[in-house]
Amino acid sequence: MVVGDASLDIDTLVIGAGPGGYVAAIRAAQLGQKVLIVDKGVVGGVCLNRGCIPSKALISAAHQYESAQHGEAFGISAENVKVDFSKTQEFKNSVVKKLTGGVAGLLKGNKVEVFTGECMFISDTEARVFNDHESPRYRFKHCIIATGSRPIELKPFPFGGRILSSTEALELPEIPKSMIVIGGGYIGAELGQMYSKFGTKVTIIEGMDTVLPGFDKDMTRLVAKNMAKTGIEIVTNAKAESADQNDKEVTVKYSVGGEAKEVTAEYLLVTVGRRPNTDGELGLDLIGLELDERGLVKVDHQGRTSIPNIFAIGDIVPGLALAHKASYEGKIAAEAIAGHKSVVDYKVIPAVVFTDPECSSVGLTEKEAKDKGYKVKSGKFPFAGNGRALSLNNAEGFIRLVANEENNLVLGAQIVGIEASNLIAELGLAIEMGATLEDIALTIHAHPTLGEIVMEAAELVEGHPIHVLK
Repeated sequence: MVVGDASLDIDTLVIGAGPGGYVAAIRAAQLGQKVLIVDKGVVGGVCLNRGCIPSKALISAAHQYESAQHGEAFGISAENVKVDFSKTQEFKNSVVKKLTGGVAGLLKGNKVEVFTGECMFISDTEARVFNDHESPRYRFKHCIIATGSRPIELKPFPFGGRILSSTEALELPEIPKSMIVIGGGYIGAELGQMYSKFGTKVTIIEGMDTVLPGFDKDMTRLVAKNMAKTGIEIVTNAKAESADQNDKEVTVKYSVGGEAKEVTAEYLLVTVGRRPNTDGELGLDLIGLELDERGLVKVDHQGRTSIPNIFAIGDIVPGLALAHKASYEGKIAAEAIAGHKSVVDYKVIPAVVFTDPECSSVGLTEKEAKDKGYKVKSGKFPFAGNGRALSLNNAEGFIRLVANEENNLVLGAQIVGIEASNLIAELGLAIEMGATLEDIALTIHAHPTLGEIVMEAAELVEGHPIHVLK
């Protein structure tokens, strides 16, 4: 059905149903808005369908496989442990289906209208949404753009055949015998290590001097050490130059310090970042929306763009491309539209990488705090001093707390070790609430738990640790 020139009236149009868009739509509906959300795919966006969730499901499966093979420390041995990767993929897909179905139910329950298709601006108050069956026009009072991002494709390494983006890497029908990964950031490190645990021979080619270059070196050294133990070859300070593929393998030519080298594998995974979805048929240029030199939308402290009634959130605005950041920005934008005085505050945006060991960070690093003029004190408490970590036979890693020496306020934290992804939440809350080292140290933490590491680290930085020597 085509709805001629007649326009349907709504309060808020949300473009993109990822973790930023669907959260914004629900919050806007809660605040009394009549909301339409448009997405060309299944609700949940990249995160739920092709990113965060499916990758973590496969990483969990790889961890289970590894644990089944290496239980000797517990007196457990198992023979002929095998992986039926088709069933592993079924598990992953079932997790995705449950979550996307849950999001669809939440949108319906909050009376958010969902349109599956594309969207194109006609003006700054009107847009056409369309698919193979219909193309209605909508007149809106406000709009939230949450179109997300896509993998960057490099000219020497075009996606297709045996050259994969992260999307295709999550859909392989069988465990490959070998894989090259260009880019040792969080996506490349996670997926490379995951396949390595399944038995794939993995080579990571990274342009910087370490994998996970966004984290402190003492953290990434532990990750690189563990990768090497499982047979991953990490080539740093390298420049990937070209790839030749046939129907069975792909060969990558690269150089290190000017010396030409090459490596061959079944697949090549390219993970060199993501590009904002601000081009194409959306028509941002038609309405004159201002972008920066990277193609990101310029926004203010509420997500408002250069066009006052249009907001933008998530991967298409400056800052880290994180699902939880997008969700947070979505809530702020929806509340701003409803007349609330909500503004973004990026002081507490945790970053987590699901490598083995896991890495997480929140707030300021020691260097960042010093660069901002703080007089800093910090300290590291080892997982090896924690009973629960030892009982899990996984006591590698540490937590570092960074505090203001003048008033003991917690400024930041970095963790590398088991469950770092979960442990970082307490530190984020501490920073958000203006907690001091004493607040953490005097909070009784249950024993024996990994959470005690946070308390012990606070005691350490205060100068009176119990379970390590000063």
